[in-house]
Amino acid sequence: MPGMGHSLRAAALLAFVVLSILVSLLISSVQQFGAGIYHFSNATVAGDEEEFASLRGALIYQLNQRRKEIIPLLLLDGEETWESFYQRDQTQDSPMDYSLWNEIAHGSRKAHMDEMDCQSLVDMQAVEVLGSGYTKLVVKVNLAGGQPVALKLVNEQGIDMGKCVEDFKDTRGCRELVSYKLKKEIVLLQRLQHPNVIKLKGHCAGDAGGRGGEGGKVTVILEQGNPLQMIQLLQSPWEDRFRVCLDLVRLLHFLSQSPLGSVALLDFQPRQFVTVSGELKLTDLDDASAEETSCQTHADCTLQFPHRNFTLPCSAKGVCEGLNEKRNIYNAYRYFFTYLLPHQAPSGFTHLVDHIMNSTGELKADINHTLEAFEHILLLYKSGLHLDNLPPSIIRDYTVMRGMGTSGDTEYRCWPSYSQQGCLLSVHSAREAAFICSSHSQCNSFTLTGQKTWTGRLLASFRSSFSHLVPDGTSEVYVKKTKAPETSTV
Repeated sequence: MPGMGHSLRAAALLAFVVLSILVSLLISSVQQFGAGIYHFSNATVAGDEEEFASLRGALIYQLNQRRKEIIPLLLLDGEETWESFYQRDQTQDSPMDYSLWNEIAHGSRKAHMDEMDCQSLVDMQAVEVLGSGYTKLVVKVNLAGGQPVALKLVNEQGIDMGKCVEDFKDTRGCRELVSYKLKKEIVLLQRLQHPNVIKLKGHCAGDAGGRGGEGGKVTVILEQGNPLQMIQLLQSPWEDRFRVCLDLVRLLHFLSQSPLGSVALLDFQPRQFVTVSGELKLTDLDDASAEETSCQTHADCTLQFPHRNFTLPCSAKGVCEGLNEKRNIYNAYRYFFTYLLPHQAPSGFTHLVDHIMNSTGELKADINHTLEAFEHILLLYKSGLHLDNLPPSIIRDYTVMRGMGTSGDTEYRCWPSYSQQGCLLSVHSAREAAFICSSHSQCNSFTLTGQKTWTGRLLASFRSSFSHLVPDGTSEVYVKKTKAPETSTV
């Protein structure tokens, strides 16, 4: 089909061109950091000084508004509310906020915040574009020493940048305005350090010396993660899906009592997360908010979702009680738990999983009780206590050959398996593996490989038959007694 071939080649060429453009954008954005302190262009449109002054004033106002959003994140200690902070900020004419902001903007907090700076990006090599959105471009690069990192920087071709330039006619000023999301992320990543939050490795503001950051050229340097692939995750063993949900609950528990207070993730989507060595990490924080919703009545505290609404109590302090926490819990339920948790859960956990689904789907439990429920399942799963009902005698139906492996295997597939070519499952013990093998009509033997999953459970390989045994000091082969073969002398 030549027509299809031409279409595929055209699509591949288009993808290559787009990738080349985005990589070129990355290199130019990082290598050409501005050397001067921010200034507005002296050019005017058709000599219209009045229009220029109006546009400049409007842009300055927007810049100041973005700065006011970030300064509380630097100063709040978790005890002070946003309302009291703003009251104090408006009644005190202190340069403290400007001083702290300059430290972030110009990179002078490097020794306290992170390890890498502009010099770390010299001689880097762009590898691939990981994503691009309205505001930001995310690119994977290899640093001079070969270390892979992810860089976030302003998307010069993004919608936010284009609309700003159209409105204010100032490219450099707009770059700084758009870059405030990056600057906010730098602050949040420093304040919200947790195993399930992506690690901030550094940032570059301005040129190679860290000067000129107010020109808007800011790059955030992050540890490299793999985008969360929900389709792939849906086909993974339950143990891996449970890990993602557990990591998420641990993160939300931390956010409910963070150094900034209770933090809500306003843009709660799977695309905001990555995995690093199998561990879930939040990678996009620019839409995180620690603001509390003020209220006068309970009706002011309504959480609205596409198919459900919830009304929370208005506290005596005039804020919606637990709103940020409950918003996070329900989003976790509808984006993660619903798809990942119930399907193919071990039979011993069905009632426990059902309880979690009901309590989070109806917002009946807070994050503390939700985390306790998840940790309880983890404890049972790792200890094997949920397998107490397995008959102890089932292992007697198998002959064990320790220090041996197999060759010439006849595999069969099962689902979900850690191997797409065969049946590779995690088990707590040889007894559980024997129970699984006995329940598979194709299975006549299995091997405990010595490899373990993140929970410490063993990986067991199940097969229909094999031609002979071979020495393997890390494995144990279990064969149904009616099928036990002779050991090869080869």
